[in-house]
Amino acid sequence: MRSFLHVYGSEIKGVLSGWDRVRFRGTLRWLANLDGLGTYLWSTKVLLKDFRGWAQSLTERVREATEALAKAAGRPIHYVASSQQRKEDLARDIAAADGVREGLICVLTCVEPCRTFRVGPNAQTNRLELRVLDGKCLHHYFYLQHPRFGLMHLRLQTWLPFTIHVCLNGRSWLAQQLQQKGIAYEQRENCLVDVADLRRAQQLLEGQLRTCWDRLLDGLVQQWHPTHANLFTLPQDYYWSADETEWASDVLFRSPQSLATIYPRLVRHAITSFGCGDVLRFLGRRGSVAQFRAGRVHTSWATRHEGTRVKHQLNRNSLKMYDKQASVLRVETTINDPRDMKVYRTQENAKKKAPTSSKTWQRLRKGVADLHRRAEISQASNERYLEALASVEHAEPLDQTVSALCRPVTWHRRPVRALRPFESDDARLLAAVSRGEFAINGFRNRDLRPILQEESNDPAETKRQAARITRQLRMLRAHGVIQKVPKTHRYVLTDDGRRILTALQAAKQANTQQLTQLAA
Repeated sequence: MRSFLHVYGSEIKGVLSGWDRVRFRGTLRWLANLDGLGTYLWSTKVLLKDFRGWAQSLTERVREATEALAKAAGRPIHYVASSQQRKEDLARDIAAADGVREGLICVLTCVEPCRTFRVGPNAQTNRLELRVLDGKCLHHYFYLQHPRFGLMHLRLQTWLPFTIHVCLNGRSWLAQQLQQKGIAYEQRENCLVDVADLRRAQQLLEGQLRTCWDRLLDGLVQQWHPTHANLFTLPQDYYWSADETEWASDVLFRSPQSLATIYPRLVRHAITSFGCGDVLRFLGRRGSVAQFRAGRVHTSWATRHEGTRVKHQLNRNSLKMYDKQASVLRVETTINDPRDMKVYRTQENAKKKAPTSSKTWQRLRKGVADLHRRAEISQASNERYLEALASVEHAEPLDQTVSALCRPVTWHRRPVRALRPFESDDARLLAAVSRGEFAINGFRNRDLRPILQEESNDPAETKRQAARITRQLRMLRAHGVIQKVPKTHRYVLTDDGRRILTALQAAKQANTQQLTQLAA
């Protein structure tokens, strides 16, 4: 990100990085699977033939409690006929019409798909059995103007297993914090386009990471789903996980004209220059696409009401860039499936078996315990993306950019020949070292060998190939294109090397007409 700020610093007011939308899911783990629910029914002596009536009685208690809450707050309950309708827009309209500044805005009800349970006969055994299936049931949406979090909502499933979702927005939360601190700001929808004290605002965003999420979310359940405490004979606690998180880095430009000038070039560069390996690298994975044969890596472009958006997606996780509210460049990492990522921790239940268990790299969990690590991964993803975008803007002529490469140099008192970037051998070498899979961990001699030369089973030939690549690496180091990672056998591109190779790549992709227009 530092390179991006260095290139466009005169046009930028600052950067705000933190949570955008976060959707939590509360699950009654004992009742969320067939075995667990079957055990609960057996423990409470509920027969399968009575299951429907028992479950219906629980649903009626939940509905009655919702009606009582809305009546006590003097707020309406509206039925929404289509699950595709934007409920947040409807809630905003109701809040504006009724002048609601704090508390419950409304309760919206809608029949939506869900994962639930039914009891039916088994034709083979001639006995009733409990089944889990995809069905539909009524959901209650509690839209709130919360004094701490701003506009947010809770979504409660009114049929077993009574899954609950809590959705809040980090930018609305920040706006509430700024208001309480007396810091002036300008907000449009869920975007802050100007803040009087950006440094303090960033500190507040970072402070959101230190939230005790279990206590906070349990408190919301007690307030808006009060029947949960005595709904079941045996106590049930919600297990909280982060179903979806969006971590946004907002680059605040001084004027819409400043962003409008450079944004089309950023979009073009993102679409034409970033390949599958780059997308893997941005999202913190090794850039070898072969490791993800069953995965889906793609880039898309669309124009939406909030701006022109470029989206790079790896399975269910994605990285987006769009111009928001005309003067904000937003880069946003969305994580729906954290299992592709890693966290350094002890294994679950390891402390019970061995209190001194050592930490290892484990799969990132959806649970809120790993939410801080998810923020670290998302921030690193945004920074890598902005760093890659920094190289698109370079006013220096191509001849001047590459001229130093085309002259012999002396390195460690030994002569080194000039590079010939447009000849086949040197062009292949430069393309190899700039591959996306090498951007995170760098590359070694052995990594370049299968790319640049045919593999051989002859040990002598393999040794000759390695020696040739060693000489080529020495040549690139002498010209300042790459540098050695200390205490390793790996190499990475230098800042100048990345800038030069990006310029060469852009020149190769441009046609004669484009080059003529630029020269004019």
